[in-house]
Amino acid sequence: MNDFAAFTPFAKGQKAKTAKGSNCVIYSRVSTPDQMNNLSLETQQKACREYAVKNNYSVLQEFGSTHESAKTDERKEFKRMLAFVKKSQPKVSFVIVYSLDRFSRNEHAILLTSELRGKYNVEVVSVTQPMDTSNAAGQMQQRLVCVFNQFENELRRGKVVAGMTEMLLRGDWPMRPPLGYDSVNLNGRRAIVVNEKGRILRNAFFWKLEGWSYESIKHRLAASGISLCHQRVAAILRNPFYAGVLSHGLLEGQLIKGNHEPLVPKEIFLRVNGLLQQNTHGFSVQEENDHIPLKRFLICGKCGKPLRGYIVQKKQIHYYKCCTRGCGTNRSARHLNQWFAELLESFTLNHGRELIQLIRQQAIATFNQFTKTYDDAYQLLCDRYTDIKKKIARLEERFIEEEINADLYNRYSQKFADERTEIERQLSASGRVSNLEECVQLAVDFAVNLPKRWLLADYATRQRLQFLIFPEGIHYDRETDKCRTGRINFVFLYLAYLQQIAIKKESGVPALQLDYAAFALSVARRGIEPLLPE
Repeated sequence: MNDFAAFTPFAKGQKAKTAKGSNCVIYSRVSTPDQMNNLSLETQQKACREYAVKNNYSVLQEFGSTHESAKTDERKEFKRMLAFVKKSQPKVSFVIVYSLDRFSRNEHAILLTSELRGKYNVEVVSVTQPMDTSNAAGQMQQRLVCVFNQFENELRRGKVVAGMTEMLLRGDWPMRPPLGYDSVNLNGRRAIVVNEKGRILRNAFFWKLEGWSYESIKHRLAASGISLCHQRVAAILRNPFYAGVLSHGLLEGQLIKGNHEPLVPKEIFLRVNGLLQQNTHGFSVQEENDHIPLKRFLICGKCGKPLRGYIVQKKQIHYYKCCTRGCGTNRSARHLNQWFAELLESFTLNHGRELIQLIRQQAIATFNQFTKTYDDAYQLLCDRYTDIKKKIARLEERFIEEEINADLYNRYSQKFADERTEIERQLSASGRVSNLEECVQLAVDFAVNLPKRWLLADYATRQRLQFLIFPEGIHYDRETDKCRTGRINFVFLYLAYLQQIAIKKESGVPALQLDYAAFALSVARRGIEPLLPE
């Protein structure tokens, strides 16, 4: 009997590890998707399999066979391989790679190989860099190779960063372009052009200017075939790339004019982000708050900037405020919300069904007579719009097929884009409505008990209703506590005018100092015979 058998529980240290087995796993990878199209992966896999056969190793599983950067160990296949090796102990004895830089090229390579060797008795074996890691000299040689791989990686990164910075400084975007753009080859040079999705995304900026919420814009884009989350919509509207401006961490705070086609003019982008940016006065801001539905709809009478909304936490009272320094426009949200609800009374149809039906018929008849003389001009605009879209499509096709160079493309692209924008402006201002009866009926439906509809609606619906009736918002003067507006939706304005005639109301909209005199003269000049009974 061993004299020390009873002392076994007091022994220190670990027993010598058993001899390695013959099971292994294979890991292969390339750095980019382009390398997957050549024979790099096949070469790695073939060499690793031949090495396993030559040394009588049994391959339990192969990992990788895809593109993963070795700059970080946050790689799906790499992590899956490590998890398999650790979980399968002591079955796995070797990880076979084509070369050590296929395993890892960062500072953690030495730690990983040491952990696998010391904790799991697994060696990382390189087919093209044979070394005996069973002794200190071989392990040091492996570490030196890992260090050199990291050094080489840092050198390469430095060159890539310098090249990317140079591209950015001359206005060229070195990465994949954002949504709405395509990267194409033109005469041997890379060019970034707006695609069909970009033309749809352009609308999002104008929708935001009209007061639409992120959520509403998301749904409208989805209806056009572009599915984005709420946060992605916000990120797009804040990305200066769409205004033709390059912003990148490598530029160290600089902004560079890009060589690509802007999706929207700089002025539009700045206006959108002037509405979206957080205020600088320390208030807590919520994008959608039912207590301040007139936010961004009311406009400061002094400086012309949209009013923001905030809450005084101690009193739990909401306010509208102009954030222009020194302006001082500030008013209780409760006061202005109540004022707006009273304002809507002027556009409310609270009469009998027969009278409302007569108002509806008169509105349709008047609108048709107003726009009758513009039909030919409107059709001409539509024809011009169709023609310019064909020209733009043809120009892009010739650009992609390298029939024209970048200078010609940029020159005519901007020219056609400006012409298209001008036609779109004329079309939107033409007053033409394709579904007039539905539009008037919608207005009539809303005009029945309008204040209550507004008060009970959610934030997004209120904003839509506000801008529907007053497309340019309402200017508020804090000193006089009065409001004015430059434009009222024609249908709602005419409904209010007809109501004034029907009930023989003397004033029009007192809250806006509107008496309908000019409007009535305009109607009279056109010779409209009212359908309403006297």
